Amino acid sequence: MLHRYRSFGETHRRGGLIVVPLDEAVVHSWPLLPASHRTGLVISAVTRQHVSIDRLRRRLAEMPKLTGAADLKRLLDLVAAGCHSPLELWGALHVFTGPGMPAFKRQHSVAGYLLDVYAEQERVAFELDGHAFHGDPVQRERDLRRDAALAAHGIQVVRFTYARLMSEPEAVRREVLAILAAARRRGR
Repeated sequence: MLHRYRSFGETHRRGGLIVVPLDEAVVHSWPLLPASHRTGLVISAVTRQHVSIDRLRRRLAEMPKLTGAADLKRLLDLVAAGCHSPLELWGALHVFTGPGMPAFKRQHSVAGYLLDVYAEQERVAFELDGHAFHGDPVQRERDLRRDAALAAHGIQVVRFTYARLMSEPEAVRREVLAILAAARRRGR
């Protein structure tokens, strides 16, 4: 993305273009990008370890009047909490929240597996299966093997599809609460 802006901090020239640090480019481009592209840019930059959340937060603090600064700060908080995909963000904001929900761990490692959403006390992992990564038969087999390995460690795995999470967030939330209540009863 090319953009003319006169007050960038540190700059370099490459191939006749002015290049700025990635944290500065991400924060400056936030209000310029279509809303549908903003989230992906930040998640990708952080999860691929091109830039840290701390650097983005510091850069954002230098620009308090940035249009959409509150939205970017909220996104950075969610990514820092372990939301690593747009579907996980949706789940955090619309499903795994509200009265009765525990403080979930996100991207929590158990037995070498990262769990999308984990209720530690109840020993229940909720996996958010987006169509991009969980649609093919090879990935489905990998998921089933993973679920069996986690069951051997006493962890119940519950999977929700992209379609259900997006179209039925209230129903999924009620289901999550019922699953957690049943797990607590079993644990007594």
